[in-house]
Amino acid sequence: MAGRRARTGRGWDAGPPRTGDASDPPRPRRGRRGRSETADVAESPAPPRDESEVAREICLRQLAVRPRTRAELAGALAKRGISEQVSAEVLDRYDEVGIIDDAAFARAWVSSRHAGRGLARRALANELRQKGVDGEVATEALGELDEETEAETARALVERKLRTARGEPDAVFRRLVGMLARKGYPPGVAIRAVKDAIAAQGAEAAEFAEQIDADALADAEGELDRGGRPSE
Repeated sequence: MAGRRARTGRGWDAGPPRTGDASDPPRPRRGRRGRSETADVAESPAPPRDESEVAREICLRQLAVRPRTRAELAGALAKRGISEQVSAEVLDRYDEVGIIDDAAFARAWVSSRHAGRGLARRALANELRQKGVDGEVATEALGELDEETEAETARALVERKLRTARGEPDAVFRRLVGMLARKGYPPGVAIRAVKDAIAAQGAEAAEFAEQIDADALADAEGELDRGGRPSE
């Protein structure tokens, strides 16, 4: 095989790989002891936190999202297992410094929800009750929303809906009265607001509105509200 070129590299005639000088000391194995020590530190239990500190942290986290009533915060603390005694102490302190103020909350809620969603006093009273606001506090806040303002808001809601309303006048009338009723408007306010808005839409609509007896319809709706509406 004289004419063949000698094979080099990792072929059948390749020498064993170089491993360095045999006199070099072996490298130490690292990491086992360090990992074990780290694990011991990580597994050591954290010291128990003060319950009052935990309660304050929960409250502040809730208040960072939006204002809350005392009842809402008490409910959040109870869900996290905070004792009633600690909960009362923390919430009493927050009352003292003004961090929670149910009266201010109720006033802001009424103003915001009426302006933003067009809700009437009946719907707002129900929402405040669900938030745990005291009845007297809620009544005082709702007193800032008078009947005239409520009627003006109802009319504005109807006029906005009428811009895109389609269908026969009687069907439109029923839909709009239903919309106001769901927002908490009394039957008389709702029916008069829809009647007046429809009457301004044109001759045909005005003729239909003229046939509506707002007082009679309001009395009938009021009777249904007091006696309970029939199931559909």
